[in-house]
Amino acid sequence: MRALGVMFLVSIAAVRTAYGQVPTATDVAACNDEAPAVVKIGAASPTTNDHARAKGARDGSPATGAGDFKLPLVESSDPQIHGMNGEGAKDATYQAAYRSCMRRKGF
Repeated sequence: MRALGVMFLVSIAAVRTAYGQVPTATDVAACNDEAPAVVKIGAASPTTNDHARAKGARDGSPATGAGDFKLPLVESSDPQIHGMNGEGAKDATYQAAYRSCMRRKGF
């Protein structure tokens, strides 16, 4: 029981540390490198929001709540899409792969 309690406290501390952080250039580069491979093998599942953001990126205007799409990288207050490759942002599956990578990195 004591070990479970310690693990719980450590996990809360880790979440508090990650909250509010911005992805580094290394995080962005790693996820932009990984996303095309994930798309190629079909291992990403885009959400409705991914499809809306991709449509906005293709149309040249961001979808509601999607942030600003600027080439070559997406700038957004959402750390899971911030730094995404602008061309990749036009593909909902790429977005899903990129977001998944960012989640694994704690964003």
